[in-house]
Amino acid sequence: MAIKTFAAIDVGSFVMNLKIYEMSGKNGMRQIDDIRHRLDLGSDTYALEKISYENVNELCNILKEFKNIMQTYKVSAYKACGTSAIREALNTKILLDHISQRTGIQIDVLSNSEQRFMNYKAVAYKTDEFNRILEQDTAILDIGGGSIQLSLFEKGTLTTTQNMRLGVLRLQERLMHLNASSMKMEELIDEMITSQLSVFKKMYLKDREIKNIIVVDDYLAGVLQKHTMDGKHFGYMKVKDYFDFQKDIHNKTVTEIAESLNIARESAGLLYISATLVKQTARMMGADLLWAPGVSLCDGIAYEYGEQNKIFHAEHDFEADIITSAEHISKRYMGSKKRSETLEKIALTIFDSMKKVHGLGKRERLLLQLATLLHDCGKYISLVNLGECSYHIIMSSEIIGLSHREREIVANVVQYNHLPFEYFDSWGSRTTLDAEAYLVIAKLSAILKVANGLDRSHKQKFKNVKTTLKERELMIQVDTAEDITLEKGLFTQRADFFEEVYNIRPIIKQKKTL
Repeated sequence: MAIKTFAAIDVGSFVMNLKIYEMSGKNGMRQIDDIRHRLDLGSDTYALEKISYENVNELCNILKEFKNIMQTYKVSAYKACGTSAIREALNTKILLDHISQRTGIQIDVLSNSEQRFMNYKAVAYKTDEFNRILEQDTAILDIGGGSIQLSLFEKGTLTTTQNMRLGVLRLQERLMHLNASSMKMEELIDEMITSQLSVFKKMYLKDREIKNIIVVDDYLAGVLQKHTMDGKHFGYMKVKDYFDFQKDIHNKTVTEIAESLNIARESAGLLYISATLVKQTARMMGADLLWAPGVSLCDGIAYEYGEQNKIFHAEHDFEADIITSAEHISKRYMGSKKRSETLEKIALTIFDSMKKVHGLGKRERLLLQLATLLHDCGKYISLVNLGECSYHIIMSSEIIGLSHREREIVANVVQYNHLPFEYFDSWGSRTTLDAEAYLVIAKLSAILKVANGLDRSHKQKFKNVKTTLKERELMIQVDTAEDITLEKGLFTQRADFFEEVYNIRPIIKQKKTL
């Protein structure tokens, strides 16, 4: 395969970053240039809730420069992504249109879960070190300008991920309002972050200790990258040594920190906040080791491009992480594991037999699988308003790897598993989802409703379920010796909706097994 040149642009909260990569099936992904410009968009957003015209103009000038550099390298493709500073601004739509008109560059605004998932992919690309460190319970602490993301791994698999609005620029903005002295800063930062970290520990860690913390940020990681352990591994530091390092910078002014670490003064204050976040997290978790792999969002953007375009293949099973995250959400809200497994098997069997009819792909199959896992999470709150409560739980939960759009599709599929389906004219007025997403929801809902109808008694009566598509009928053969009068009696309404969506009638055919 020929070498491709790809450019990734991160329109971040504090730094605009352009990275150029060469990609090939043989050599994977190789960075060939890295250009950064400091531009504090985050302070505008977190303080004023919109980005100023002065910063918009400066951003456009930087992006024009990036465009010229991309043309010099003759890049074959690029992707530009905006994060929390753009995502949370009230004038996002106007801003994106203005940038597009002036620079010709289209910016995709990432949801929080998409952004963190890309950072996670960038870490996982360092396969050998990543796999080695995951041999013990590990956390990824992803520090951004607006928030932090804490993700926990157990036995090599992602189990929990939570977002907290403790980003360095957001905390800096709060400190400026308090007009605190440098000697008082650490105490105030500790107070601002301790309560949220304590809640996280109580809910997700309990008595478990995390041995390793992977640090991803734009401030501290560069300093940690220069540190070696055993003279071989860069970016590693024992937590006890890190505490000494953090204590040392605590006793210095911002100017002294900048001089001692050879970084810009503007970055030194943010590094101090990031260092305090790492210290408190390591202390809360009882960690032994820190690892800063030195990756950025640009690396994740490039990795995802290479993966999606089949230039190289991911060695880590990211889809399994998404599924495991959903399983843990279901467990948290007392979901029935046996019932989920039954629904999953039936629903995916129907989905696979209907490929030529529904026209959906692998990603939609994953969304259906997630819907089966989360189908009853709302019962934790209310057995009466099960559909509505399930919707709100899913929309309020972090499922890393899903876009906001995908999460809303799953939430709607689960909701309409328990409620009558709505037509687009009434439904579309209450959501930002488009007609294409609505059709995906309709198709997946029809399948889940039928699957749910086949296990209406919640007794998992069927040993095997086989489906055969014949003209305008979907024959569903169930292997059971049990009485399925309830299932057949309550199946009609669900079958009617399935037929309305697909113009195919599902028929239950019982094969009695002794």
